[in-house]
Amino acid sequence: MDSALTLIGLPIALGIIMLGLGLGLTTADFRRVAQHPRAAVIALVCQMLLLPAICFALVLAFDLPPELAVGMMLLAASPGGTTANLYSHLFGGHVALNITLTAVNSVLAVFTLPVVVNLSASHFLGDGRSIGLQFDKVLQVFAIVLVPVAIGMLLRARLPRLAERLNRPVRILSVVVLVAVVAGAVLGERENIADYFVSVGLAVLAFNVVSLAVGYGVPRAAGVDRRAATAAGFEIGIHNSTLAITIALSPALLDNTRMAIPGAVYGIVMFFTAAAFGYLVTRVGTRPAAVVDESAPA
Repeated sequence: MDSALTLIGLPIALGIIMLGLGLGLTTADFRRVAQHPRAAVIALVCQMLLLPAICFALVLAFDLPPELAVGMMLLAASPGGTTANLYSHLFGGHVALNITLTAVNSVLAVFTLPVVVNLSASHFLGDGRSIGLQFDKVLQVFAIVLVPVAIGMLLRARLPRLAERLNRPVRILSVVVLVAVVAGAVLGERENIADYFVSVGLAVLAFNVVSLAVGYGVPRAAGVDRRAATAAGFEIGIHNSTLAITIALSPALLDNTRMAIPGAVYGIVMFFTAAAFGYLVTRVGTRPAAVVDESAPA
Protein backbone atom coordinates (compact mmCIF):
# COMPACT_ATOMS: atom_id res chain seq x y z
CA MET A 1 0.00 0.00 0.00
CA ASP A 2 1.22 3.48 -0.83
CA SER A 3 3.09 4.76 2.23
CA ALA A 4 2.34 8.39 1.34
CA LEU A 5 -1.39 7.58 1.34
CA THR A 6 -1.30 5.99 4.79
CA LEU A 7 1.35 8.20 6.37
CA ILE A 8 -0.06 11.54 5.20
CA GLY A 9 -3.60 11.04 3.88
CA LEU A 10 -5.20 9.24 6.80
CA PRO A 11 -3.87 11.50 9.58
CA ILE A 12 -4.96 14.53 7.53
CA ALA A 13 -8.45 13.07 7.09
CA LEU A 14 -8.78 12.37 10.80
CA GLY A 15 -7.33 15.75 11.72
CA ILE A 16 -9.85 17.57 9.53
CA ILE A 17 -12.71 15.58 11.05
CA MET A 18 -11.50 16.38 14.57
CA LEU A 19 -11.15 20.05 13.61
CA GLY A 20 -14.76 20.03 12.44
CA LEU A 21 -15.79 18.52 15.77
CA GLY A 22 -13.88 21.23 17.63
CA LEU A 23 -15.62 23.98 15.69
CA GLY A 24 -18.90 22.81 17.23
CA LEU A 25 -17.59 22.46 20.80
CA THR A 26 -17.28 24.82 23.75
CA THR A 27 -16.10 24.23 27.29
CA ALA A 28 -19.76 24.18 28.30
CA ASP A 29 -20.19 20.92 26.35
CA PHE A 30 -17.92 19.16 28.81
CA ARG A 31 -19.92 20.51 31.74
CA ARG A 32 -23.04 18.85 30.33
CA VAL A 33 -21.75 15.55 31.66
CA ALA A 34 -22.65 16.83 35.14
CA GLN A 35 -26.13 17.74 33.92
CA HIS A 36 -26.76 14.20 32.64
CA PRO A 37 -24.64 12.05 34.97
CA ARG A 38 -26.60 8.82 34.73
CA ALA A 39 -26.79 8.75 30.94
CA ALA A 40 -23.15 9.79 30.55
CA VAL A 41 -21.76 7.30 33.07
CA ILE A 42 -23.82 4.40 31.71
CA ALA A 43 -22.80 5.21 28.14
CA LEU A 44 -19.12 5.42 29.08
CA VAL A 45 -19.24 2.10 30.95
CA CYS A 46 -20.90 0.43 27.96
CA GLN A 47 -18.41 1.98 25.54
CA MET A 48 -15.24 1.28 27.51
CA LEU A 49 -15.98 -2.03 29.24
CA LEU A 50 -19.04 -3.83 27.94
CA LEU A 51 -18.49 -3.51 24.19
CA PRO A 52 -14.91 -4.85 24.11
CA ALA A 53 -16.14 -7.87 26.08
CA ILE A 54 -19.05 -8.39 23.67
CA CYS A 55 -16.77 -7.97 20.67
CA PHE A 56 -14.33 -10.52 22.11
CA ALA A 57 -17.17 -13.04 22.47
CA LEU A 58 -18.33 -12.39 18.88
CA VAL A 59 -14.81 -12.78 17.52
CA LEU A 60 -14.54 -16.16 19.22
CA ALA A 61 -18.02 -17.17 18.04
CA PHE A 62 -17.21 -16.34 14.41
CA ASP A 63 -13.73 -17.85 14.69
CA LEU A 64 -12.06 -14.98 12.84
CA PRO A 65 -8.44 -15.14 11.66
CA PRO A 66 -6.03 -13.54 14.17
CA GLU A 67 -5.37 -10.26 12.35
CA LEU A 68 -9.06 -9.71 11.61
CA ALA A 69 -9.81 -10.51 15.25
CA VAL A 70 -7.36 -7.83 16.40
CA GLY A 71 -8.95 -5.44 13.88
CA MET A 72 -12.37 -6.11 15.39
CA MET A 73 -11.05 -5.44 18.89
CA LEU A 74 -9.41 -2.24 17.65
CA LEU A 75 -12.79 -1.17 16.29
CA ALA A 76 -14.53 -2.01 19.58
CA ALA A 77 -11.99 0.07 21.51
CA SER A 78 -12.44 3.09 19.23
CA PRO A 79 -14.66 5.89 20.55
CA GLY A 80 -17.95 6.97 19.04
CA GLY A 81 -17.73 8.62 15.64
CA THR A 82 -18.79 12.15 14.75
CA THR A 83 -21.45 10.64 12.48
CA ALA A 84 -23.36 9.73 15.64
CA ASN A 85 -24.08 13.41 16.20
CA LEU A 86 -25.77 13.71 12.81
CA TYR A 87 -27.90 10.60 13.27
CA SER A 88 -28.87 11.68 16.78
CA HIS A 89 -30.04 15.03 15.41
CA LEU A 90 -32.05 13.38 12.63
CA PHE A 91 -33.83 10.96 14.95
CA GLY A 92 -34.51 13.13 17.99
CA GLY A 93 -31.59 12.25 20.24
CA HIS A 94 -29.96 14.53 22.81
CA VAL A 95 -27.27 16.00 20.56
CA ALA A 96 -25.51 17.91 23.36
CA LEU A 97 -24.97 14.61 25.17
CA ASN A 98 -23.60 13.12 21.96
CA ILE A 99 -21.08 15.91 21.57
CA THR A 100 -19.96 15.58 25.17
CA LEU A 101 -19.62 11.81 24.97
CA THR A 102 -17.71 12.05 21.70
CA ALA A 103 -15.22 14.44 23.28
CA VAL A 104 -14.85 12.47 26.53
CA ASN A 105 -14.61 9.13 24.70
CA SER A 106 -11.94 10.52 22.39
CA VAL A 107 -9.82 11.52 25.39
CA LEU A 108 -10.34 8.25 27.28
CA ALA A 109 -9.61 6.17 24.18
CA VAL A 110 -6.08 7.56 24.12
CA PHE A 111 -5.47 5.46 27.23
CA THR A 112 -7.90 2.54 26.87
CA LEU A 113 -7.36 1.77 23.18
CA PRO A 114 -3.67 0.79 23.52
CA VAL A 115 -4.57 -1.54 26.39
CA VAL A 116 -7.24 -3.35 24.35
CA VAL A 117 -4.97 -3.56 21.29
CA ASN A 118 -2.06 -4.95 23.34
CA LEU A 119 -4.18 -7.57 25.09
CA SER A 120 -6.02 -8.69 21.96
CA ALA A 121 -2.82 -8.84 19.88
CA SER A 122 -1.13 -10.90 22.57
CA HIS A 123 -4.10 -13.28 22.77
CA PHE A 124 -4.95 -13.75 19.09
CA LEU A 125 -1.52 -13.56 17.46
CA GLY A 126 0.09 -15.78 20.06
CA ASP A 127 3.65 -15.30 18.85
CA GLY A 128 4.98 -12.96 21.51
CA ARG A 129 4.86 -9.87 19.33
CA SER A 130 3.85 -6.53 20.83
CA ILE A 131 1.72 -4.61 18.35
CA GLY A 132 0.30 -2.19 20.87
CA LEU A 133 0.94 1.53 20.89
CA GLN A 134 4.11 2.47 22.74
CA PHE A 135 4.18 5.72 24.68
CA ASP A 136 5.44 7.76 21.74
CA LYS A 137 2.76 6.23 19.52
CA VAL A 138 0.12 7.08 22.11
CA LEU A 139 1.33 10.67 21.99
CA GLN A 140 0.94 10.62 18.20
CA VAL A 141 -2.67 9.47 18.46
CA PHE A 142 -3.21 12.01 21.25
CA ALA A 143 -1.94 14.78 18.97
CA ILE A 144 -3.95 13.61 15.95
CA VAL A 145 -7.18 13.50 17.96
CA LEU A 146 -6.93 16.36 20.45
CA VAL A 147 -4.83 19.08 18.82
CA PRO A 148 -7.31 19.69 15.94
CA VAL A 149 -10.21 19.64 18.43
CA ALA A 150 -8.45 22.22 20.58
CA ILE A 151 -7.77 24.40 17.53
CA GLY A 152 -11.42 24.20 16.50
CA MET A 153 -12.61 25.09 20.00
CA LEU A 154 -10.18 28.02 20.15
CA LEU A 155 -11.46 29.34 16.82
CA ARG A 156 -15.04 29.06 18.03
CA ALA A 157 -14.23 30.90 21.27
CA ARG A 158 -12.11 33.69 19.76
CA LEU A 159 -13.58 33.99 16.25
CA PRO A 160 -17.13 32.64 16.40
CA ARG A 161 -18.19 34.05 13.02
CA LEU A 162 -15.19 32.51 11.28
CA ALA A 163 -15.84 29.21 13.04
CA GLU A 164 -19.47 29.29 11.89
CA ARG A 165 -18.42 29.92 8.29
CA LEU A 166 -15.78 27.17 8.43
CA ASN A 167 -17.99 24.56 10.07
CA ARG A 168 -19.84 23.29 7.01
CA PRO A 169 -16.91 23.48 4.53
CA VAL A 170 -14.63 21.64 6.97
CA ARG A 171 -17.19 18.87 7.41
CA ILE A 172 -17.60 18.53 3.65
CA LEU A 173 -13.83 18.55 3.15
CA SER A 174 -13.38 15.88 5.80
CA VAL A 175 -15.80 13.59 3.96
CA VAL A 176 -14.09 14.23 0.62
CA VAL A 177 -10.61 13.55 2.01
CA LEU A 178 -11.77 10.46 3.89
CA VAL A 179 -13.56 9.04 0.85
CA ALA A 180 -10.46 9.64 -1.29
CA VAL A 181 -8.13 7.97 1.20
CA VAL A 182 -10.40 4.97 1.85
CA ALA A 183 -11.06 4.60 -1.88
CA GLY A 184 -7.32 4.52 -2.48
CA ALA A 185 -6.90 1.87 0.20
CA VAL A 186 -9.76 -0.21 -1.22
CA LEU A 187 -8.40 0.05 -4.75
CA GLY A 188 -5.04 -1.13 -3.49
CA GLU A 189 -6.75 -4.25 -2.12
CA ARG A 190 -9.46 -4.61 -4.79
CA GLU A 191 -8.50 -8.19 -5.57
CA ASN A 192 -9.12 -9.26 -1.96
CA ILE A 193 -11.86 -6.90 -0.73
CA ALA A 194 -14.72 -9.26 -1.63
CA ASP A 195 -13.09 -12.06 0.35
CA TYR A 196 -12.52 -9.72 3.27
CA PHE A 197 -16.17 -8.68 3.28
CA VAL A 198 -17.25 -12.29 3.26
CA SER A 199 -14.83 -13.26 6.03
CA VAL A 200 -15.68 -10.43 8.42
CA GLY A 201 -18.99 -8.99 7.17
CA LEU A 202 -21.31 -11.05 9.38
CA ALA A 203 -19.18 -10.43 12.47
CA VAL A 204 -19.14 -6.69 11.78
CA LEU A 205 -22.92 -6.61 11.22
CA ALA A 206 -23.56 -8.54 14.42
CA PHE A 207 -21.27 -6.26 16.42
CA ASN A 208 -22.88 -3.14 14.96
CA VAL A 209 -26.43 -4.29 15.73
CA VAL A 210 -25.51 -5.40 19.25
CA SER A 211 -23.72 -2.08 19.88
CA LEU A 212 -26.81 -0.10 18.89
CA ALA A 213 -29.08 -2.32 20.99
CA VAL A 214 -26.84 -2.14 24.06
CA GLY A 215 -26.33 1.61 23.66
CA TYR A 216 -30.08 2.22 23.72
CA GLY A 217 -31.36 -0.68 25.83
CA VAL A 218 -29.03 -0.45 28.83
CA PRO A 219 -29.69 3.26 29.51
CA ARG A 220 -33.45 2.78 29.06
CA ALA A 221 -33.39 -0.15 31.51
CA ALA A 222 -31.59 2.15 33.96
CA GLY A 223 -34.33 4.77 33.71
CA VAL A 224 -32.68 7.18 31.26
CA ASP A 225 -35.15 9.18 29.16
CA ARG A 226 -35.67 8.27 25.49
CA ARG A 227 -33.81 11.26 24.00
CA ALA A 228 -30.68 10.61 26.06
CA ALA A 229 -30.91 6.86 25.42
CA THR A 230 -31.21 7.52 21.69
CA ALA A 231 -28.09 9.67 21.85
CA ALA A 232 -26.26 6.93 23.76
CA GLY A 233 -27.43 4.33 21.25
CA PHE A 234 -25.95 6.22 18.33
CA GLU A 235 -22.79 7.16 20.25
CA ILE A 236 -22.08 3.57 21.25
CA GLY A 237 -23.41 2.00 18.05
CA ILE A 238 -21.48 4.20 15.61
CA HIS A 239 -17.79 3.71 16.33
CA ASN A 240 -15.05 5.92 14.91
CA SER A 241 -14.05 3.59 12.09
CA THR A 242 -11.80 6.34 10.72
CA LEU A 243 -9.65 6.18 13.84
CA ALA A 244 -9.52 2.39 13.69
CA ILE A 245 -8.49 2.45 10.01
CA THR A 246 -5.89 5.15 10.67
CA ILE A 247 -4.25 3.22 13.50
CA ALA A 248 -4.31 -0.05 11.55
CA LEU A 249 -2.87 1.33 8.31
CA SER A 250 -0.47 4.01 9.49
CA PRO A 251 3.17 2.88 9.20
CA ALA A 252 3.89 4.79 12.40
CA LEU A 253 1.33 2.69 14.30
CA LEU A 254 0.18 -0.85 13.40
CA ASP A 255 0.94 -0.85 9.64
CA ASN A 256 -1.32 -3.83 8.93
CA THR A 257 -3.85 -3.83 6.07
CA ARG A 258 -5.84 -6.83 7.29
CA MET A 259 -6.42 -5.21 10.68
CA ALA A 260 -8.03 -2.28 8.85
CA ILE A 261 -10.61 -4.46 7.07
CA PRO A 262 -13.15 -4.65 9.95
CA GLY A 263 -13.09 -0.85 10.24
CA ALA A 264 -13.54 -0.40 6.49
CA VAL A 265 -16.46 -2.85 6.33
CA TYR A 266 -17.99 -1.32 9.46
CA GLY A 267 -17.74 2.14 7.91
CA ILE A 268 -20.07 0.97 5.15
CA VAL A 269 -22.48 -1.18 7.15
CA MET A 270 -23.07 1.33 9.95
CA PHE A 271 -24.84 3.88 7.73
CA PHE A 272 -27.64 1.42 6.96
CA THR A 273 -27.98 -0.15 10.41
CA ALA A 274 -27.94 3.27 12.10
CA ALA A 275 -30.72 4.51 9.83
CA ALA A 276 -32.81 1.40 10.56
CA PHE A 277 -32.15 1.80 14.28
CA GLY A 278 -33.20 5.46 14.17
CA TYR A 279 -36.41 4.56 12.35
CA LEU A 280 -37.28 1.88 14.92
CA VAL A 281 -36.51 4.13 17.90
CA THR A 282 -38.61 6.91 16.39
CA ARG A 283 -41.58 4.57 15.93
CA VAL A 284 -41.27 3.22 19.46
CA GLY A 285 -40.97 6.72 20.88
CA THR A 286 -44.04 8.07 19.09
CA ARG A 287 -46.31 5.06 19.53
CA PRO A 288 -47.58 5.93 23.05
CA ALA A 289 -48.47 9.47 21.94
CA ALA A 290 -50.49 8.05 19.04
CA VAL A 291 -52.43 5.79 21.40
CA VAL A 292 -53.23 8.71 23.69
CA ASP A 293 -54.48 10.79 20.77
CA GLU A 294 -56.76 8.04 19.55
CA SER A 295 -58.36 7.58 22.98
CA ALA A 296 -58.79 11.27 23.68
CA PRO A 297 -62.32 12.63 23.60
CA ALA A 298 -63.35 14.44 20.42
